[in-house]
Amino acid sequence: MILVIDVGNSRMKWALHDPRGWLAQGALPNQEIGTLSLRDWQNLPRPVRAIGVNVAGEAARVRVEGQLTRWRLPMEWLYATSSACGVTNRYDKASQLGPDRWASLIAARHRALDDPRAASPCIVVNAGTAVTIDALDIDGVFQGGLILPGIRLMIEALAEKTAALKVPLGTYAHFPTSTSDAIYAGAIHAICGAIELLRLKVRHDDALVRVFLSGGAAREVAPYVSDPLEVVDNLVLEGVLLLAAED
Repeated sequence: MILVIDVGNSRMKWALHDPRGWLAQGALPNQEIGTLSLRDWQNLPRPVRAIGVNVAGEAARVRVEGQLTRWRLPMEWLYATSSACGVTNRYDKASQLGPDRWASLIAARHRALDDPRAASPCIVVNAGTAVTIDALDIDGVFQGGLILPGIRLMIEALAEKTAALKVPLGTYAHFPTSTSDAIYAGAIHAICGAIELLRLKVRHDDALVRVFLSGGAAREVAPYVSDPLEVVDNLVLEGVLLLAAED
């Protein structure tokens, strides 16, 4: 039984897995990590391992490890390597690739190989506080990727730096006719445009380029991304589990 953990910039996701599948899972703001042991984890059976990724810094790491003392269980933190689970990492310095991005690439490759259409190039997107958009070619080689501000960060940056654009949150429109809607649609278009541009660059012959989309803003972005598209709620956790199995 394995406890897998994904500490993002603003939220932590966790899940408990055994050979039968996912037994329990949850998500909470990073500020509330200190409540896990007495709340979400109080009635969980003791895992044999705890393994995960963290991009939220030292304070979040310490809080997570503190919650595991109830089981006297060490926390295993994952980092990107030059290759794992059939994926090759072409980052200039492999270990500097965010571990959440690495886990997502691993999970996406696994899903692509499971598909009856066989292996295909993939774009792997994590849409949260920041948005990462990564290209995985047909051979499982991570070619590189992009990092953008998330939807709210884009909107907040405009409001902070441009006095005339301090407006209420808008809604999406193909052709916005208000400033609020123009800002919101602009953020959506920036993300979706980056996805589609990277999709063009990783295309191989006539193979369809699949997009795997995860993260807190995934369902907000998904309606504007062209098919083939798959929204996966726990892509990072799936990748962590695959990496744990290979360890």
